[in-house]
Amino acid sequence: MSNVRVLVGTRKGAFILTSDGKREKWDVNGPLFAGWELYHVKGSPADPNRLYASQTSGWFGQVIQRSDDGGKTWFQPGTPPGEPTTTPEGMPVGESNKFVYDTSSETGKPLTTHQWYDGKPHPWEFKRVWHLEPALDDPDTIYAGVEDAALFRSTNGGQTWAELPGLRGHGTGAQWQPGAGGMCLHTIILDPKNLWPSRQRVHFAVTIAVQRGNQSIADSIHNTFPIRPQRWATAFITSPCIPQTQTCCLCRSTGTLCAATTQVTRGKRSAATCRPISDL
Repeated sequence: MSNVRVLVGTRKGAFILTSDGKREKWDVNGPLFAGWELYHVKGSPADPNRLYASQTSGWFGQVIQRSDDGGKTWFQPGTPPGEPTTTPEGMPVGESNKFVYDTSSETGKPLTTHQWYDGKPHPWEFKRVWHLEPALDDPDTIYAGVEDAALFRSTNGGQTWAELPGLRGHGTGAQWQPGAGGMCLHTIILDPKNLWPSRQRVHFAVTIAVQRGNQSIADSIHNTFPIRPQRWATAFITSPCIPQTQTCCLCRSTGTLCAATTQVTRGKRSAATCRPISDL
């Protein structure tokens, strides 16, 4: 009977829960990084001992942590061994903690602003990493979904990160607005049927606010379209607060990426539909 491991991120640190196949008794390791918010902890399908964690704080900023021994020890991959991981003021250092938006004309459409809450242009500002998704066949390749909404990738085990600018370069990017929970790329699902080295198919969900009367944004983002120059087939889901919200999910029985829609009426929720992304 195989063992089970659950990686848990909380506002007070990370935990690693392990059990046998019966799942009757659990061993709890943690809290790791006590006192820090852990938005996501994820293991590599290609190497179970390789773990990544998004450690963040409103004061100290973003820290990427990595473990090569199943969580026994952790380190910041962008900091050379022996060098300090923080400044004298306590701020994190290291290339692994740098997420810089790409505005060059060579790799995508220059995009420097989105809409703020008041509808005025506002610069894109990195805040934190919401989601980490290691590649299915390479422990050193990992994708990151961040706030403000963007997609990043590392091919050296999290040491450095480069934006894949096709998402923000989409025609509606300059019109995106943050909602009450921010503007983030919070879900990444890699397609196991498309593992081409240069064209890994990536599905992801972005939460943005869509103003009433501007349905063209929602219609455009709901469509499945290739992001260039990466040429990835992708799917987008927006989450308007009214009148409905949508959540990205993977159907276990069919392996199809779906959107679960929930109707919201006077604070009460009722399940509505769940249908493949291709039907949106």
